[in-house]
Amino acid sequence: MRLHKEGYKIIFITLLVLLLLSYVTWYFIPWKIIQIIIFAGFAIELIWTISFFRVPKRDIDYNEVNILASADGKVVAIEEVTETEYFNDKRIMISVFMSPFNVHVNWYPFSGTVKYTKYHKGKYLAAYNPKSSTDNERNTIVVENNDNKAVLIRQIAGVMARRIISYAKTGDTAKQGEEFGIIRFGSRVDFYIPPDAKIKVQIGDKVVAQKSTLASFS
Repeated sequence: MRLHKEGYKIIFITLLVLLLLSYVTWYFIPWKIIQIIIFAGFAIELIWTISFFRVPKRDIDYNEVNILASADGKVVAIEEVTETEYFNDKRIMISVFMSPFNVHVNWYPFSGTVKYTKYHKGKYLAAYNPKSSTDNERNTIVVENNDNKAVLIRQIAGVMARRIISYAKTGDTAKQGEEFGIIRFGSRVDFYIPPDAKIKVQIGDKVVAQKSTLASFS
């Protein structure tokens, strides 16, 4: 396991702030019990910040027909919707909510070519709110495979998530299980898949990125 490069600066700043607060606590609070409680809280905060940017090493079962989860989390929605940004037709939307304790790195769900990318400014509604898919800060990526099957992947910021990072660019080659971005803190990823795809998950399922199959093309 390694730490994501996007976390180095935040971890360093967090460490400096906590060291400063620790000094203030030690100097101005004379009660040892209170000091111990505060220092324990600082340690938990630092450990959580470091763990948030963890990048696990996982073995991937490559399969061209499977649409793998791009994010760790919980399936909170499976419904037929009209996708209006790119396809302008009916799609099955599968939403995966990531809590602040999940891994927040995002990986390509299948191999193909990046056909479209676009970043949208927006609000910071709770990521489990249905309106977050269209109203929140978000980034859209469309990947199409060699059989002309395409899926729209939407990274969505939540209440705590204040920055979406995507490395995907139009024309890039997407490889199943390869990293394409990260969302800082609680957030959500939506998948808009073809209506004839076979759904492999149910609402409430916990999925693991690079491992769990959300749906299959056949």
